[in-house]
Amino acid sequence: MTAPTKVRVLVIDDHPLFRQGIRWSLESAPDIEVIGEAENGQEAIKLTERLMPDVVLVDINLPGLNGLEVARVI
Repeated sequence: MTAPTKVRVLVIDDHPLFRQGIRWSLESAPDIEVIGEAENGQEAIKLTERLMPDVVLVDINLPGLNGLEVARVI
């Protein structure tokens, strides 16, 4: 029997304390792994291409590219 695969999540928000809170909440679930964080749209796109997460949790109000633009690119 193989171990269940964890859902790999990338968290995108420009507020560090909010990102940390989301990370702590998500990592309390045994089947979720936060694989990275970004604070702006450009960084989010680069990390998504490099890390290939299962889920990208993105804030709509980001500096530069907003969350909707990031979602379109991803």
